[in-house]
Amino acid sequence: MIRRPWVLGPLAGLLALAGCAAAGGAPGPVPGPSRAAPTRPAWVPGGPYVAIGDSYTAGLQVRPAGGGPQGCGRSAVNYPSLVARGLGLSGDQFTDVSCSSATTDDLTGAQQVTGGPNPPQLDALSGRTNLVTVGIGGNDADFTKVVTQCAEQGLLHLVDIAHGDSPCKDHYTGADGTDLLAGVLSSVGQKLGAVLHQVAGRAPGAKVFVVGYPALLPADAAGCGQALGSTVTKADLAFLAEQEQRLNTVLKQQASAAGAVYVDTYTPSQGHDMCAGRSARWVEPPLAAAGGAPLHPNAAGQQGMADAVLGTVRSTR
Repeated sequence: MIRRPWVLGPLAGLLALAGCAAAGGAPGPVPGPSRAAPTRPAWVPGGPYVAIGDSYTAGLQVRPAGGGPQGCGRSAVNYPSLVARGLGLSGDQFTDVSCSSATTDDLTGAQQVTGGPNPPQLDALSGRTNLVTVGIGGNDADFTKVVTQCAEQGLLHLVDIAHGDSPCKDHYTGADGTDLLAGVLSSVGQKLGAVLHQVAGRAPGAKVFVVGYPALLPADAAGCGQALGSTVTKADLAFLAEQEQRLNTVLKQQASAAGAVYVDTYTPSQGHDMCAGRSARWVEPPLAAAGGAPLHPNAAGQQGMADAVLGTVRSTR
């Protein structure tokens, strides 16, 4: 015979109550239905919106110029401004405090720039903030310096074949084979994690979006030598592309750990890197077109990043 304890339990309880009533005792109170904990209302995209970040967020040299200290290079059509416009936000519903050359330290301390200082960026957050975008980490990783180092190593390669086919990668590899950039990327992750913790504390009701970096180089490095002045070897171009993807992976991991949402701008920007034709590229090469900043997104790049952010924001609840 199959026992059915789920039937026996209720019957035993009823018999016990009946016995108490027959003996003249009053049955104890029957517990009412349990009350579920109140649920937070679904997050709705909208303001107040605060944009935090470095030159890729600020839109360095993209015209027309926006507000803030001159040295921040903030554009009126950078991706935060385009996102705000797409969400119908203006006035005190949108605050852009991004600044060129910013590192994670400049989010909690004033940044000295021409026409500055730019106040600590996290100071723009409050309990009212509903939406935050964070685009930071490239300067902490000193990525521009890595690109410059690869160009310099490539020049040495041109005059000294002993440098091999990947002189820049060799430069960042220890004698024992140690990856010398691994520690830098680990430090970037720790710093971003601390920043996201502070963002959550200052704006507890906000949804936070960590914005990754768009593709600077094609993954296969084909046909890219001319864009970098033919100084970086093909193997080192692939090495640089790999390092940027590693940086984005660190940003994505930290976003996930903090309960934030990662915005992938790398995937939609593939084919629009600095090696693409002038009409197709989102990122300017070292010899940038007039009005563009070397190794930075141009107006098309800012629009592409804005589309990625808006798509992610609108699909998040």
